[in-house]
Amino acid sequence: MKRPMRLGTRVWSLGKLFVLAGTLLATFLVFFGLSMRAALQSREVKVPALVGRSVGDATQLLDELGLPMRVDENRRSDDKILSGRIMQQDPAPGLQARRGRTVRVWVSSGPRAATIPQLVGQTERTAEIRLQQDSLQVASISEFRSPDYPADIIVSQDPPPTSRASQVALLVNRGETAATFVMPDVIGMEGERAAQALRMRGFRVAITGSQPYPGVPAGIVVRQQPAGGFQVGPAETISLEVSR
Repeated sequence: MKRPMRLGTRVWSLGKLFVLAGTLLATFLVFFGLSMRAALQSREVKVPALVGRSVGDATQLLDELGLPMRVDENRRSDDKILSGRIMQQDPAPGLQARRGRTVRVWVSSGPRAATIPQLVGQTERTAEIRLQQDSLQVASISEFRSPDYPADIIVSQDPPPTSRASQVALLVNRGETAATFVMPDVIGMEGERAAQALRMRGFRVAITGSQPYPGVPAGIVVRQQPAGGFQVGPAETISLEVSR
């Protein structure tokens, strides 16, 4: 005949059951948590950079990631972002967001327009300083040469004064083209006579030195700069070296 199980033995067996059940429960909770975390992470995507993109490009990019986009109705001026391009976004690029989260964007209205000042008749440097003070930009500078206007003076602008714009194109007169002459070959001529003839034509002439040349009389041009045949302007200095 079997002896009844002692109370201590039954309590110990019951304790082992509780420990086993607790271990199984803890294991289940760990795996459940990991599974939930993996499921949540699989639903998260990295928010892309949208600044500088068009609304159409940004919409297509976000649709591929499962992120809807909302465009703010109020446009803002920006000196660096072209009109119609995204200038700001929320959330910021690089952050993790769950699929379905709305990305809000603000669209640029372009650079802030200002009143174009009167620039015709001013020097190029003065006009550039004025435009910089008014936060305006020079779109382009075209040049031509004419004796009818002073040199380096603005003769035309686009758009005209009092217009509303962010940049302006300028037309500048660079002055009449300076006359040039073909440098004659004066080697072998008497130095002072050649220098005098060139000075009478408006050139600056300097006799720079002398070198002994056997068989060549003193004072004869043996070297010149520029050389004969080169183009030379009245403001240039002509150097003559004579024998001694």
